[in-house]
Amino acid sequence: MPNTLHRQEKEQFSKLFKQDQVTDFEDRFAVMEVFMQADGHVTSAQMVERLAARGFKREPEFVRDTLKLMCQYGFANKHRFDNGEILYEHLHLGQHHDHMVCTKCRKIVEFEDPQLEALQIQAAERYGFHLLQHKMEMYGICAQCMAQRRELIPLSDAPKGERLVVVRLDGGPMARARLMAMGLRIGDELDVLTNSGQGQLVIGVDYKRLVIGRGLAQKLMVQVKSKPT
Repeated sequence: MPNTLHRQEKEQFSKLFKQDQVTDFEDRFAVMEVFMQADGHVTSAQMVERLAARGFKREPEFVRDTLKLMCQYGFANKHRFDNGEILYEHLHLGQHHDHMVCTKCRKIVEFEDPQLEALQIQAAERYGFHLLQHKMEMYGICAQCMAQRRELIPLSDAPKGERLVVVRLDGGPMARARLMAMGLRIGDELDVLTNSGQGQLVIGVDYKRLVIGRGLAQKLMVQVKSKPT
């Protein structure tokens, strides 16, 4: 089935681009062929590398422009996930899927759920909204990253969106006093609101936002809040 879909889309690509007299058709068709062989999501830079590996050396600007045209003609979708990177994926007619994004390794998992689709339609109807299109992006930590994770981690290593429990306050008396003066104690639950991986991070504790320097965050040992059984 995928091979049939790809063949049909190449035929449509050829027909539409020639019909609209798009310039450099043969070179753009080479981009299309390599793109159709890519699984999942790719950046324009990755497309340049894949084309070069196939013996097609194309300027990055030309590849970006071709991907833009493919989106314009309905052969590709462009996504900008929370890290700001632009990714492209196939747009097959009559098919829809949503995305789960691992905030640690950046892996993107595509999934389909008829129940979720039905609930979204019901929600739209409840508000008198005629649904035309939608996208869902779920952010978390994938199973592989969770399996590699230590039970205790310093707060400085916790990704944005994590809900954690304070387990231990490390460092000398001054560091512990500073943390306790901020209102942080063992057993407290906190939400990581921002963490860019450098500089300060912001957490939420008891409906308050606290800004913590990275050095101090490294002394605050936390673990994932256990889910109720």
